[in-house]
Amino acid sequence: MTWRTPSETALQAQTWMAFPMSDRLSDETTEERRSARATWAAVANAVVDFQPVTVVVDPAERGAAARCLSRRVTVIEAPLNDAWMRDIGPTFVLDEAGRLGAVDWVFNGWGWTGPRSGWDKDNRIGRFVGQAAGAEYIGSQLVNEGGGINVDGNGTVLLTDTVQLDSGRNPRLSRQQVEAEMRRTIGATNAVWLPYGLARDYEPAGTRGHVDIVATIPSPGTVLVHDQRDPSHPDHERCARLRRVFEESTDAAGRSWKVLSVPAPKVLRDYDGFVDYSYINHAVVNGAVIACSFDDPNDAVAVEILGTMYPGRTVVTIDARPLFARGGGIHCITQQQPATRARSVPNFTGLNVLHPGDCTSDSAAGR
Repeated sequence: MTWRTPSETALQAQTWMAFPMSDRLSDETTEERRSARATWAAVANAVVDFQPVTVVVDPAERGAAARCLSRRVTVIEAPLNDAWMRDIGPTFVLDEAGRLGAVDWVFNGWGWTGPRSGWDKDNRIGRFVGQAAGAEYIGSQLVNEGGGINVDGNGTVLLTDTVQLDSGRNPRLSRQQVEAEMRRTIGATNAVWLPYGLARDYEPAGTRGHVDIVATIPSPGTVLVHDQRDPSHPDHERCARLRRVFEESTDAAGRSWKVLSVPAPKVLRDYDGFVDYSYINHAVVNGAVIACSFDDPNDAVAVEILGTMYPGRTVVTIDARPLFARGGGIHCITQQQPATRARSVPNFTGLNVLHPGDCTSDSAAGR
């Protein structure tokens, strides 16, 4: 049996998300907490215009979720530490017969220790979501996150030296061993290794180099690459190096890449330093692309590029600055479940249907 992760442009059954936890927002102002919840909800409420959405909500957050989420969004309860579904959820795969599988990576909080450690609940979400989706369980001992890989659906996977080979994740593994596990779990036969991610991603709130903020494959043989064009920004040289990696490599079919640069927003800094704002971190759904915006002149440029790269899909933009302030973007908080040839009934044990409000109250989720 061979499992394979389809391209994100393939037909999807639904999108999975999680809802932010109050204790992860406890050191923020009332407005910052409201903004975080509102942005997570805005993504869910945008996606549900195009396909089903299921949001995992910690029981303590049911009230806050009810005030924010559309009544068309399905909610299922499970204990959570945080809300980055791309990283804590499973990577879905299909076999030759079209059956659904769910790869459950080990999640240890992006390899960090110390104050950010303690991810026992999130490490169980991959199995939980896979079971709820009715998928066959595929276990893995690899410490990895969904944001740390990107595939073309035809055997190519993008990886990063500082993620899969990180001393805080897989200190004893080689590239060859990681590639073998990628072949077993997601059907990847050709790996393109990037040396690193964006500079800010190596600060304590970062992932140490996730690929989904620097490169993505919108169609076979084509790769979109983040392009920081200001020489004063530390990502300027990084982006040039990343582009060279693709210029010197091929996809699984042996094709040279068509490399297209997506300019970074013109804004360079926020109150914490140089930003890692990126339009690469978008979510592709049936009929649409849910894209990051930053109230920036290059927002319109990015919309035009994404519209061209994903023909026939509506580009919907959401201000992603509250997400990036917490270490991620729209792609990071979503996880697609591919459509199967045979429809299965999801096993939504403990289902709760919540009713939305205006997402403005700061009360602690029904406590």
